[in-house]
Amino acid sequence: MANPTTNFGWVMPTSASLVTNLPADFNTFGQAVDTSMAQLKGGSTGQVLSKTSATDMAFTWVTPTDQTPLTTKGDLFTFTTVDARLAVGNNGETLVADSSATTGLRYTGGTVISNPVINSCMDVWQRGTSVTNASSTVYTADRWVTVAGAVTFTIARQATSDTTNLPNVQYCARVQRNSGQTNTANFDLLQGFETTNSIPYAGKTITMSFYARAGANYSATSSILQAQLYSGTGTDQSPTAAFTGQATVINQNATLTTTWQRFSYTASVGATVTQLKTIFTMGPTGTAGTNDYYEITGVQIDIGSVALPVRRNGATIQGELAACQRYYYRNTADSAYSAFATGAAKSTTFANCFTQFPVQMRIVPTTIDYSTVALWDFPENAYTVTGITLSQGTKNNIFNTVNVSAATLTASRPYYLLANNNSAAYVGYSAEL
Repeated sequence: MANPTTNFGWVMPTSASLVTNLPADFNTFGQAVDTSMAQLKGGSTGQVLSKTSATDMAFTWVTPTDQTPLTTKGDLFTFTTVDARLAVGNNGETLVADSSATTGLRYTGGTVISNPVINSCMDVWQRGTSVTNASSTVYTADRWVTVAGAVTFTIARQATSDTTNLPNVQYCARVQRNSGQTNTANFDLLQGFETTNSIPYAGKTITMSFYARAGANYSATSSILQAQLYSGTGTDQSPTAAFTGQATVINQNATLTTTWQRFSYTASVGATVTQLKTIFTMGPTGTAGTNDYYEITGVQIDIGSVALPVRRNGATIQGELAACQRYYYRNTADSAYSAFATGAAKSTTFANCFTQFPVQMRIVPTTIDYSTVALWDFPENAYTVTGITLSQGTKNNIFNTVNVSAATLTASRPYYLLANNNSAAYVGYSAEL
């Protein structure tokens, strides 16, 4: 009597077979082994054995379908649901993670350069962390200007309070139609870039990205926030008017939810472009509720077809502040009698006062704004300020003179320009586009 082997089921002779059926049993055993081994014979280069039965020893040679051989110098093995080939990128391109790509990786072209969007993470608010705009053009967060129709909006700094759906960005801008407003004119939040910061993108594929979410009463139709990028061929033109040779690079509708999302849009910039600006437009409907707002942060432009990790123009908060102060510098009081400038009276009605900026401004400042200041003499008498203008004489983008108007001054006497018993006093200088 012959018995099958435990693993392969080959019929092996038993001790009884030595007397009765030894030749026949060995023949059966040998044929079984030969049949099994034959399945391992053959196959072509690159093929592998594949088991065809779960219950017996059955194999076949197959060509793998879950691997793509590397064919070019620099190719990489990656993984999707199976192994896959990632073709080498072009010279100078960088490999980055991209969850939208099949392999989770993508080559992106060009050198990683500084984000041209200054104050992209809404950190710096020299003009105050809450600014209201009604039917005018007003700067809010540094470098961000708003253009309103006949509707009142408030733009305020808010904590993002979410490290799950966006990276560790501390602040955002909340753009809110004030509760009860019934006017439905569009409202724009925009930033224009200097020519020197725009031309690196000329003739390139770029990706504009940002994080945004909606308030519970966000009233825009279909919860849309319109995201646009325009180009122009002028030099350092204001973003609140049409550029010379203006063209649309990106015009997309982002559908907001109450959860932070990152939106990114890829397009090509014209080869002759010398200026760019980005615009976000809310088109409200109906009567504004308590939370008729959107929030935005992390606005960024990258060369290539991938939105890279969030980064600031100035790399650090100190660098970002300096970048902002190149366009606008506000000297804000830190006490009730903080000093802003010092000088001397030129006559009984005005004094020249001198100030130095913390960074070199983009150009000589063109406008000045101020609040609750006074001239003080050394005996500590206060003189009401009736006006402050930029001097037409001694001025540059590092050092400036202001003409301070007041009554009953004493010619040639030295004076301070101080906060007038108000810790919220300030003097601001603008060199905006």
